[in-house]
Amino acid sequence: MSKQIVHSDDAPKALGPYSQAVIYNGIVYCSGQIGLNPKTGEFAGNTVSEQAEQVMKNLEAVLSEADTNFANVLKCTIFLADMADFAVVNEIYGRFFTINPPARETVAVKTLPKNALVEIGCIAIV
Repeated sequence: MSKQIVHSDDAPKALGPYSQAVIYNGIVYCSGQIGLNPKTGEFAGNTVSEQAEQVMKNLEAVLSEADTNFANVLKCTIFLADMADFAVVNEIYGRFFTINPPARETVAVKTLPKNALVEIGCIAIV
């Protein structure tokens, strides 16, 4: 098996030397997404709720390009600039995983790319 690179124009371009996602052996490994609007390259807003909503839309676009969706996500990792934002992000995240949610961890970090407030990555079945 060889790896397949996934790129969606409906998600922000990679900010460095990485791919939006890679498929290998029936599993898609999605890089973390931040709340950038893919059309403008700017944050969808200044609040964690606006950014979290865009993050989930960006992940959805990458998963779709990989011919899968949120129902097939096995695990997510959430990075927060401030753990005080956990409840807000958790509520938005939960709207995308209403049945049989994936495994997950959430950590607070000092700084995220472009000083984002939230970043989420995931692993899913294709």
